[in-house]
Amino acid sequence: MKKVAVLGATGLVGQTFVRLLENHPWFEIRYLVASKKSAGKKFKEFAAWRVSDHLGETEIKSLEEFIKNPDIDLVFSALPASVAEIVEKKLAEKIPVFSNASAHRYEEDVPILIPEVNKDHLELVKVQRKNREWEGFIVTNSNCSTAILNLSLKPISKFGITRVNVATMQAISGSGFRGISAMQIFDNVVPYIEKEELKIENESRKILGMLKYNHVIPANFGISVIATRVPVLYGHTEAIFIELEDDLAKEDLIKAFDKFDPLKKYRVPSSEKPILYNEIPQPKLHIDSGRGMSVTVGRLEKIGNKKFKYIVLGHNLIRGAAGGSILNAEIAYKLGFL
Repeated sequence: MKKVAVLGATGLVGQTFVRLLENHPWFEIRYLVASKKSAGKKFKEFAAWRVSDHLGETEIKSLEEFIKNPDIDLVFSALPASVAEIVEKKLAEKIPVFSNASAHRYEEDVPILIPEVNKDHLELVKVQRKNREWEGFIVTNSNCSTAILNLSLKPISKFGITRVNVATMQAISGSGFRGISAMQIFDNVVPYIEKEELKIENESRKILGMLKYNHVIPANFGISVIATRVPVLYGHTEAIFIELEDDLAKEDLIKAFDKFDPLKKYRVPSSEKPILYNEIPQPKLHIDSGRGMSVTVGRLEKIGNKKFKYIVLGHNLIRGAAGGSILNAEIAYKLGFL
């Protein structure tokens, strides 16, 4: 068993990390870490679900205290980007860090990993260790909407993507415990999420890019995004309009979605069939598919020569955040990086 710590454990994503790791067969939680104001309190004071006695009684450790002597095998980080910028680099000198934060995503030797899409980008870990003279490393997962989008893009990327337009309908839980008030979102759609659109556009090009020698050459398709917040608790829904190099039938894309399961042979604990097809994806009905690790595609239609539209839906806290990061660690472990 690998000993792990969860940083930012009392936040919404941090708690999702803890819940998913509670009975993990490979990773054992040793430390739950948060800010000074939470230090010394029991985790059960924060948990938003009925937590086990063992984890519930675990005392929160302050981040400042933890980094003095991080006696663990790897870290899962749900820290805010402003804090992660410094802390994750310090820890990565000695320990692998699997981060949900955006702080390091755009650094040339740091992979933005979605294992079903670009597990070969894990090779950047070797470059990173050499460049920085680290024993550990940093692997990031993508923005939550980016993860859901790119899982749907990967199986059809073999047909040549030339253009993608995206409109997201993102759940309020994507903004954290204190991110948006009921008064703001009730009977409302907020057509702006700060920095979200650029994240989705830039991260998608890197994730679907080609690893060559010691860096990633970004994919060169056009992409444009409008991000909106809607009054849904969990689950990001995205409307995708895509243009391909090849002229295909709708059935060709459905077949590509159905056959897509590149991690099946690795038998890692968090892996599920990544894409399920349902004609009308809905958060209330489908976000927990595959324990929250599967995305649901539907409403696929051909709308012109080489052009299609479809809907994709995924769980923003599991597939798009904590679950995705745990899967990153599992595939890194399976491929010998831990």
